[in-house]
Amino acid sequence: MNSRNQSYIIYLFLFIAIVAMVYFNFSNPSTVEAPLTLTQLAADINAGDKVSRIIVEENNRIRVIYPSGSEDIERVTQKEAETTLVAQLLNLGVIPESLANVDIEAKAPSSWVGIMTIGTYILPLLLFGFLFWFLFRQAQGSNNAAMAFGKSKARMFSGEHPTVTFDDVAGVDESKDELREVVEFLKEPQKFIQLGARIPKGVLLVGPPGTGKTLLAKAVSGEAGVPFFSISGSEFVEMFVGVGASRVRDLFEQAKRHSPCIVFVDEIDAVGRQRGAGLGGSHDEREQTLNQMLVEMDGFDTDTNVIVVAATNRPDILDPALLRPGRFDRRVTLDRPDMRGREAILKVHVRGKPLEPSVDLGSVARGTPGFVGADLENLVNEGAILAARRNKKAISQSEMEEAIERVVMGPERKSRLISEEEKRIIAYHEAGHAVVINAIPEADPVQKITIVGRGQAGGLTWNRPTDDRMLTSRKKMLAQLTLFLGGRAAEQIVFDDITSGASNDLENVTKIARTMVTRLGMSNELGSMTYGQKEELIFLGREISEQRDYSEAVAEQIDREVRKLVDDSYKKALAILKKYRAELDAVANKLLEVETLTREEFEKIFPPPFPKKSGTPQPAR
Repeated sequence: MNSRNQSYIIYLFLFIAIVAMVYFNFSNPSTVEAPLTLTQLAADINAGDKVSRIIVEENNRIRVIYPSGSEDIERVTQKEAETTLVAQLLNLGVIPESLANVDIEAKAPSSWVGIMTIGTYILPLLLFGFLFWFLFRQAQGSNNAAMAFGKSKARMFSGEHPTVTFDDVAGVDESKDELREVVEFLKEPQKFIQLGARIPKGVLLVGPPGTGKTLLAKAVSGEAGVPFFSISGSEFVEMFVGVGASRVRDLFEQAKRHSPCIVFVDEIDAVGRQRGAGLGGSHDEREQTLNQMLVEMDGFDTDTNVIVVAATNRPDILDPALLRPGRFDRRVTLDRPDMRGREAILKVHVRGKPLEPSVDLGSVARGTPGFVGADLENLVNEGAILAARRNKKAISQSEMEEAIERVVMGPERKSRLISEEEKRIIAYHEAGHAVVINAIPEADPVQKITIVGRGQAGGLTWNRPTDDRMLTSRKKMLAQLTLFLGGRAAEQIVFDDITSGASNDLENVTKIARTMVTRLGMSNELGSMTYGQKEELIFLGREISEQRDYSEAVAEQIDREVRKLVDDSYKKALAILKKYRAELDAVANKLLEVETLTREEFEKIFPPPFPKKSGTPQPAR
């Protein structure tokens, strides 16, 4: 039994108790019963001075007052008037002369008696009536809640006072240009209708998580000044078949009543997956919901100014009928922002936050390749938290730089206790990475070296590019292989032994080398071919399956080529560190002394022998 039904039962018993108490109090008033009867009263009157006064009260009682002051009360079955009482007493043999000495008074019934009478009979009826009305209303409310089960749960935002506009969205200039037409159509639909143009009924926002799909949809609503209905795809689907379709119908009915407006469906892949893939067949609740959505979008007239905007990071699993012209026939892709886009996003998120004049957002943007809008917002927030923790009045460049490391690698683990020997190994390991990076022209310049652990890493060597690149050359990838192996090579040269500290480096090396051979055609022996069919999540960058389409002989050849790339890179790292052994020792000793080196401090110890080229940064551990 749920709490709602329990409350009904409690209310029922409470009302019954109140009605019973009121009824018995009014209908059976408390009385003092006395053994006095009318026969005894007649005898007392005849006795002379035993009775001084008789009062016939309004509550159907006879009060007899004796000279001693005592009172006896006898309840009668009907109202007794004065004459009736006298007649009865005379009939009982009372001497008239004795009766003349007794003062007999009959009080007239007051209005209170009528009220009590009404309360005795009417009030219980009223209480029972109120009880039945209350229970009926609760039952009706439960019925309404059951009927509202199929109503849409979309949240409506008025467009009169927009909180988000295109000025609040940065780093996606091309996507904003695509959606400006939608805004213009909502503002001036006749401009398009007169020319016979039809604005897309649905706009699908596609991009990795955190790129600002929801924010951009709200900005469209804010720019157009129209109502905005927001709902998640998972809110359509329920356990009961038909509920999702009912909610879709109700959502579009509301949207048509508030036309022009925007309907935003977040994570539409929750309900828009390709049909026929589930176990429920055509009776599956999710498929019925999708069918109803397809029907509703087809039902839009040319003069219905309702635009459906949906967002997903899995466009590859959506049903083809959802993407055909006439439904979601415009696709807007929000990719990860470039360096300029990241700087623009940072400027949006630092609004209202005190920054020191020395803060260089361009430098922060260069150090955050691959970050999306949500990552950059988190970065600025972490910088503000660090500044508050240090009791500063403004955010400085050092907090912003440290916030990058906190977002990528986690907070520093200064409290972890390590032995002096392990500390020395970590120092040479990170110094090996830094020296190899500095000695290879294709490697990005070192930004920071530290032997203070972050996350699972015991130390960190951070190198970052000066600008973004979409393409990566073979030389650049070979340089990455070499710099990742610099830590392991330094351990072998200095300690004539190796440790488990290079486990993450070896994973990256193996992955890069295999990708070069099987996916990028960068192997001289295997040629410009790809090996193996891989199914990947486009925007998530995850590989979910691989189908081998080559023989065992080719597989052995791939393994040999991967091993050759790794071995050659390791030999190159050993050669570089043997050549710059003095610089390796100097950097390691400085790390043992101060624990962290900036780029300027590192380059004072080991100036770059070659000018650095741009590329993609990758922290080495």
